[in-house]
Amino acid sequence: MSDKKIVWNRKTKIVVLMVIAVVYLAGIFIWGIFMNPEKYAVNYANKFLSPSLKHPFGTDFVGRDMFYRCVKGLSNSIVIGILASIVSSIVALIFGIAAAVFGKWVDKVVNWGVDLCMGLPHLVLLMLISFMLGKGVKGVTIAVALTHWPSLTRIVRSEVMQIRSSQYVQAAYKMGISKWKVAVTHIVPHVLPSYLIGLVLLFPHAIMHEASITFLGFGLPAEMPAIGVILSEAMKHLATGKWWLALFPGLLLLIAVVLFDVMGDNLKKLWNPGSGNE
Repeated sequence: MSDKKIVWNRKTKIVVLMVIAVVYLAGIFIWGIFMNPEKYAVNYANKFLSPSLKHPFGTDFVGRDMFYRCVKGLSNSIVIGILASIVSSIVALIFGIAAAVFGKWVDKVVNWGVDLCMGLPHLVLLMLISFMLGKGVKGVTIAVALTHWPSLTRIVRSEVMQIRSSQYVQAAYKMGISKWKVAVTHIVPHVLPSYLIGLVLLFPHAIMHEASITFLGFGLPAEMPAIGVILSEAMKHLATGKWWLALFPGLLLLIAVVLFDVMGDNLKKLWNPGSGNE
């Protein structure tokens, strides 16, 4: 009875953490999408106000409210992260299954692509792709999507390699069922848990890399609210004691990244029967 109670308490904690993470991230996401631009509009009369009840995160060098601007910026980062991660994960799923199911030259080409992407400096590759595509939302989203599929591809390929040797898959091949049909009906359902966990864990990487290349000037435009833009602007004023310009956007970004990691780790524990009994 006590063992069941301990397991139940651990599962309850996992669920509570998941709910907190989803509520926070979904709240920022929805709030930012429907936010009135007047909330973070320019107001020179409020320039460089320190944090207060009226302006919890203070104001910036043109009097924009940092709280609302940070929420809008993080929401934009989450939108780009979700779009890029979904595209990247679908590419990884297709390549991973194709490499393991068809083998031979298909496996060699996919492995070559994985090694090529992972062998290049990640941030440099992101900046190059974003710059070539004209930067902005389009350039950043495509750059992140094209550079985050290799690690998940390896995971999917490894899972499929184990499943394809099972008896029911081999029996399906002997019955004359095509490889793609076997992949869709028998292999994909078994790979989905690992795929979904990998998808969730791609989000924090996508958000951090979007913020990084935007901070370096190769991402979103300066007029668009974004955490990278806000932090880049803050660097010009930190020496004058305007600490709140960097502290609060940095904390919001850090919390979002940590919560995505928490969601991925907890999903792994819920789906893995062994981890629930640890």
